[in-house]
Amino acid sequence: MGRGPVRGFLFRLSIDEEIWAQHGKYGIDFSPEEYEVLKCEAENKLRELMIERIKTGQSVVIDFSFWRRAKRVLYKRLIEEAGGEWRLLYLKVPPDELRRRLAIHSKRSDANAAFPITEAILTAYLEGFEEPDGEGETVIEP
Repeated sequence: MGRGPVRGFLFRLSIDEEIWAQHGKYGIDFSPEEYEVLKCEAENKLRELMIERIKTGQSVVIDFSFWRRAKRVLYKRLIEEAGGEWRLLYLKVPPDELRRRLAIHSKRSDANAAFPITEAILTAYLEGFEEPDGEGETVIEP
C-alpha cells in the first residue's frame, strides 16, 4: 500500500528494518520473547511516520505483510484520512516458490532477514492469510 504518484522522495517503511535499526538482530540482540512488543512499537512508530509523510504530500510504501483484511482496511482508512491515495499490491507467490525464496532469505544477515521465517511460521501464515479479493488490489504474479 502507498501513496499515489511520486512527488519528491519515496519513503519505504518496514517493521523489520525499524526493529533492526533500533534493537538489532532477533535472538542475538534481543530475545524472541521480546519480538511481539518490539513489533507493535515499530508499527506504531511507522504508522505515525506514514501519516506525517502523506500529510506533507510525500509518497510512502508500507512494506508490511498485511495478511489480514482488517489490517488492510484500517491502513486504507488511515491513508485516506491523511489525504493520501492508497494502492494495494498483492504479490501472489505460490507456496513452493515462497519456500525457495525463504531458503535464500535465511542466509542473509541484514535487516531484511531480521526475523527468521520457519516452516511452522510459513504454514501458519499460509493457513491464516486472507487473500485480497475485490479490495481494489493489483495482483502481481511471478
